[in-house]
Amino acid sequence: MKEPFSLSAGRVVESLQGRDRGTCYLVLENRGDGFVLVADGLHRRLDHPKKKKTKHLRAKPVLMDLETLRPEGGRLQDSDVRKALASAGFEEKRSLCKEG
Repeated sequence: MKEPFSLSAGRVVESLQGRDRGTCYLVLENRGDGFVLVADGLHRRLDHPKKKKTKHLRAKPVLMDLETLRPEGGRLQDSDVRKALASAGFEEKRSLCKEG
């Protein structure tokens, strides 16, 4: 099935497979070989983004401009990614410790 939204830089995606299932990320780069680099600013930071297969992601209808996430200019930071995801309604829903 073809994704209705492209997985370009700035797209909000949800993980469908793996330990991070249900987590929303921001696409930083589309590698073009079936992989993208994603970060959420909390567990996956900008200096160590997660390499994820595109077939394990569901694209959300939100596309953010990475240059405008940092209004005062400069380099994009993890706090900017967290604020952008929270303002779009994709806050972290997982707790840091396992229940059980």
